[in-house]
Amino acid sequence: MELECYPMHARPCDLVPGRQSRDWMDAFAARHPYRCLPLNMANTTGWEILCPFGFTAEWNGGPSQTDITITPDHPVPDLAHFVTSHFSRGIITMHPQYLFRTPPGWGLIAQGAPNLIKDGIQPLVGVVETDWLPFPFTMNWMFTRPGRVKFAKGEPFCFILPIEHRKLEDMQPVIRTLESNPVMRDQFDAWNRARTDFNNRLANHDPAAVKEAWQRYYFKGEVPEELGTAPETHANKRRLKTPRIG
Repeated sequence: MELECYPMHARPCDLVPGRQSRDWMDAFAARHPYRCLPLNMANTTGWEILCPFGFTAEWNGGPSQTDITITPDHPVPDLAHFVTSHFSRGIITMHPQYLFRTPPGWGLIAQGAPNLIKDGIQPLVGVVETDWLPFPFTMNWMFTRPGRVKFAKGEPFCFILPIEHRKLEDMQPVIRTLESNPVMRDQFDAWNRARTDFNNRLANHDPAAVKEAWQRYYFKGEVPEELGTAPETHANKRRLKTPRIG
């Protein structure tokens, strides 16, 4: 299965597999957030489209296109071909510079890179039917208040994630009591006992618990011994393909 990427510019933006690292995660003691596998997987489940140059965007709070000023770090030709104030009211529009084509029934979610925090501005999210759309889409960010924000060269401004439309629509949410699924209830109870015991030992400075520091059941795809093993489908690292010329 291919995600076809047709450049709309002589020098299109770089397109790379999602990267795990985040500055705010690095800043924690012992980089604790990286112990959270769901964060790591979200960061790498998709492809990043990177800024070809750095720029600053400033909004004075007004409703007009001219109330946003965009200033590149260095003079660049055709600035508006990449970033512009198009929709007004504190929204800046950025162009991924690709026409994407997905297999029939698949589309793309276009959003900001997961768990990448930018103060003062919020990425807007779109679901695009790229299995038929004959023109590129845009990536839009909305200021959350008047002020100035900086986008660095090489920073992801758009994150694309394929989605299969019909399979999602076929899924039926069903609310059930945990008691109606004895196997799952027993698994939860066993995990809860193990978790409570570990936290109590950690709070009491038990040497073995302190050395272990944190339970790795989910990260390693393991469960308490009495429950057997997790399915082989468990993954603790995403390995997306780098775009190739084809």
